Amino acid sequence: MRLWNKNQEKLFFDKSKNFATYEQLFYRTDDGRYVSYWPKGYSGAKSTLQARNSLIGNYTEKWVCDLLNFMLDDEELFVIQQAQIPAIGITHRSPADIVISKANKKVLMPDEVKLIFEVKMSLVWNWQYDETTGHVREIGDYRTHQGRPSFTRSDSILKAIGKCIDIRVSNVRASKIPLIVLGNAPLSNGFCKKADYLKTSGIIQGFWSLNPFPLNHGNTRKRSHKNGFIRMDNVDELNMTLNQLFKQELNFFSGMESPQRLGQLIEIANREKTYQEKGLKFLNLLKGS
Repeated sequence: MRLWNKNQEKLFFDKSKNFATYEQLFYRTDDGRYVSYWPKGYSGAKSTLQARNSLIGNYTEKWVCDLLNFMLDDEELFVIQQAQIPAIGITHRSPADIVISKANKKVLMPDEVKLIFEVKMSLVWNWQYDETTGHVREIGDYRTHQGRPSFTRSDSILKAIGKCIDIRVSNVRASKIPLIVLGNAPLSNGFCKKADYLKTSGIIQGFWSLNPFPLNHGNTRKRSHKNGFIRMDNVDELNMTLNQLFKQELNFFSGMESPQRLGQLIEIANREKTYQEKGLKFLNLLKGS
């Protein structure tokens, strides 16, 4: 199985024809063309497409689930779409897009969750529908249209950040669950520093793009300075990065303490024998202070 590419978007349109009209999938320009995004330079009348967002959202989530199921070789791990984890504030009103868990069920306990994915993927290329033939063809990458796909859309990123922060601070039981935001376009320059800060502070473990070649010509950013953003170039790289994350015993901690108080906590934790025991003692002291 391959990562995101043009063919996946064409498949989306082919499959969507079974339950959506082309008027629900494409904008109609003043000169009668049906396009998935308004082309750059187009200044005619515009409309909005309400139905397509939910369609592409469901399609990309299902695609990610299929990809993860293809990669996972652990029979004790399960990929759950639209999971609920009530203990950390993830309910039926705002479920987790995708969860890798140790239990095959929709409603989970925090200690059953290995990883939470927030999916912010969309159509990246521009497509044109031929009303006569019923065929769809690609007419340009995201530099040629007015859309802001995936990680290039600031409000989409801010929504993902807000949801992850809400999860992270909801309950101490969320402190060990990695949070990853998945996209299929490069992260904008303005958000790379934010992604690095969110990673180093432990709030979000990464923004990962699953689209190796979002441009028809030229290259895009591979990673940010501190790996808050990474573009995955193949399934093997994604699998390796995922396994590295699984092997780490992560703990989120935060707080505002004086240097004197921190010194006292460190001194107490240092009485433990091993580095792991010292680290756990310090975290417990910090959470209880």
